[in-house]
Amino acid sequence: MTLPDVWFLLIGLFFTGYFVLDGFDFGVGMSLPFLARDDTDRRVLINTIGPVWDLNETWVIVAGAALFAAFPEWYATVFSGFYLVMLMILLALILRGVSFEYRHQRPEHTWKRAFDRMIFIGSVVPAFLWGLVFANLVRGMALDSNFDYIGSFGDLFNAYSVLGGLTTLTLFFTHGVIFASLKTDGSIRVRARRLAARSGLVTIVVAGSFLIATTLAHGNALSTVLSASAVVTLVVSYTANLRGREGVAFASMAVTIALAVASLFGALFPDVLPATNDPANTMTVQNAASGHYTLALMSWISLVFVPLILGYQGFTYWIFRKRVTRSVVTASAH
Repeated sequence: MTLPDVWFLLIGLFFTGYFVLDGFDFGVGMSLPFLARDDTDRRVLINTIGPVWDLNETWVIVAGAALFAAFPEWYATVFSGFYLVMLMILLALILRGVSFEYRHQRPEHTWKRAFDRMIFIGSVVPAFLWGLVFANLVRGMALDSNFDYIGSFGDLFNAYSVLGGLTTLTLFFTHGVIFASLKTDGSIRVRARRLAARSGLVTIVVAGSFLIATTLAHGNALSTVLSASAVVTLVVSYTANLRGREGVAFASMAVTIALAVASLFGALFPDVLPATNDPANTMTVQNAASGHYTLALMSWISLVFVPLILGYQGFTYWIFRKRVTRSVVTASAH
């Protein structure tokens, strides 16, 4: 295995970590209108991700930086071809982050509800658009001989990519609702389990359809195995939720998302961006990679810093492992 192959695998791992961790953040944000009955409920839900949401977003920064350094051609094409989409994702993430920090700064009901709506929008938009982006990467894009995208903005919204967006949207929503049931207590916990049961059925249909479509149109032996495994763990998560085993349901959903993302990278390899107009313009792991010295230096740096990030994140989750209850949230307001 060459260094470009290793870094293709590492970038896949970084994006997998991002989708698993920030995925339930998005899901909790999207669940606010469906699970919360009053402001205390909304504060309970927000507090379940309050200590970790910004830390979870670290992984998209790591993934983007690694993509820029290891595969500059891939990075340039993706961020230019998806310029407006990426801008929409960035604005949504900013909107969501600002809302978390400012909704409690004033007591007025209208003030808080405005930021609650921003949290919802700031969660829905990236949850859908990330799926759209990765579906287009697997499907391929129109590229010229310099690897520049020559299609239109509307070309990015094709049937396959929209199904990919709906897949991440439903996966993240159900992932977040299960997380809410795992981290709360009382009536909101019961509502979360019921909502996860309903959204889980939709997720199985949508995600299953997308993975089947990916396997038929773009799959190989590796991606087929990963996709089939993702469907199995998704059903396990749904069943565990019905039985009230929230920890198993959450872990299984995390594995489902990880396997689904891995199947997309598996379907891509050894390409990083197929050219739909001319196979000669396809971007591969080898022709998009940086030089050996750059990749070797990055490898040594990652050996030092990635374990530190993992250790700090694991410690944070351990510290904030307890359930968030209405009584605790109410008491903290006084």
